[in-house]
Amino acid sequence: MTVFKIDAKNLSWIDGTFDNPDDLCLHGDATVKIGDEIFEYKATVSATALYLLKSLTEEHMIYTENQMLPCCGFFMISNDDLTNIDICGCPNGIDWTVLHEGNYVKIVTENKNKIIVNIDEYKQEVYKFADGIESFYKKCTPKKLPDDEFDKNGYIAFWNEWHRRRNDQIPI
Repeated sequence: MTVFKIDAKNLSWIDGTFDNPDDLCLHGDATVKIGDEIFEYKATVSATALYLLKSLTEEHMIYTENQMLPCCGFFMISNDDLTNIDICGCPNGIDWTVLHEGNYVKIVTENKNKIIVNIDEYKQEVYKFADGIESFYKKCTPKKLPDDEFDKNGYIAFWNEWHRRRNDQIPI
């Protein structure tokens, strides 16, 4: 029985449409199963996917930075060489801790419930989620990059980091 599962349905842009070349952040109804707990939240699932990809190699401590299911992620700050991104949004969302212990990932919820997942199973679920989000982007009209250099660099860095983290991982 799977102890960690994540999915998103009703994907759309902030205006509720299924194609908006001006909107850079994808939203959806996210459902997460962590052990016996089920979380449902209208999240910025594009940010969620990147946070999950980051969690494959980095630990994430609950409520110390972003939420794993953020309400929004409207401010993207790129590093100088456009390889990494920090996403800022409002303080609303659902979060959990992700810790690495050898070939396992320990996930701890706000209620202090803990599960242990084999890293390969965790990667498979993260990849499935991230690939589904990217697939939705690819089905849409290509995005119009912002005129503002800061915003444009943020979006470019978002996808650079995404693809590096998705493609540099050891295949399952």
